[in-house]
Amino acid sequence: MPQVSVIIPTFNRSQKIVRAVRSVLNQDFRDFEIVVVDDGSSDNTSAALNDYMPFIRYLRQPVNRGVSAARNRGVKSSAAPWISFLDSDDYWLKEKLRVQMEFFQRNPSAVACQTQEIWIRRGRRVNPKTRHKKPSGDVFKQSLKLCLVSPSSIILRRSLFEEAGFFDEALPAGEDYDLWLRISCRYPVYLIDKELVVKEGGQEDQLSRRFGSLDRFRIRAIVKLIKSGILTVDQTREALEELSIKCRIYGNGCIKRGRMEEGYFYLSLPQKLADNGDALLNRSMPFLSE
Repeated sequence: MPQVSVIIPTFNRSQKIVRAVRSVLNQDFRDFEIVVVDDGSSDNTSAALNDYMPFIRYLRQPVNRGVSAARNRGVKSSAAPWISFLDSDDYWLKEKLRVQMEFFQRNPSAVACQTQEIWIRRGRRVNPKTRHKKPSGDVFKQSLKLCLVSPSSIILRRSLFEEAGFFDEALPAGEDYDLWLRISCRYPVYLIDKELVVKEGGQEDQLSRRFGSLDRFRIRAIVKLIKSGILTVDQTREALEELSIKCRIYGNGCIKRGRMEEGYFYLSLPQKLADNGDALLNRSMPFLSE
């Protein structure tokens, strides 16, 4: 059995997927398997990967079901005790897996770690803003503000999926934010302060560009997390505080654009949760389920 299962979801990225696969095959840590999940591509993805078929497991979904479904299928179809993800428009430097697996050998109680990244936007290197600075260890509170864990940089124990659950396939975006909150409220997520991933952005097919503001999906994730009952008292307070900020920003944005009912729903949501949490969370709420 391999030590690491590398899950690569892809959709209509025949020009990029080969680069991603090759960056894994070029790793100086060799004890891995590669699972490529083709999420209903209509381009020549399969043909582009033809030369690499002896080295990968290629799973094709007949229709596009979204990145969460693709990642989940990859995890469930893999075998290793450690799970690593790589988005098909990103790629790794050759020591990425080795450095992380050496970290786990030195820290046997650790269950998750990520690395720093090199960010490329429209072909040019850019520096992450201060708010994107990755913390290490207890990252839950910081991760409520925005997603600070990158799928392409993380390695997780497989057992985390059994405990925290898989990617939420009902979320069209923000699915990684949702999963990292469910994990980081239970366990530390450590940072290896080395740039071992090249992460490309600014593409038209990326979810962040397709949906614009992701706060609507982040609000859904926070409400769902509060509803789960797994948070400590302090974590619940922190989640409600961040929920209030996000609902105020998103609700006011809706009102500004003439979506009055939606706007007032979000503006009133945090107080309703604080005043009547259990009763409210047991009901289906409009806008959050859309």
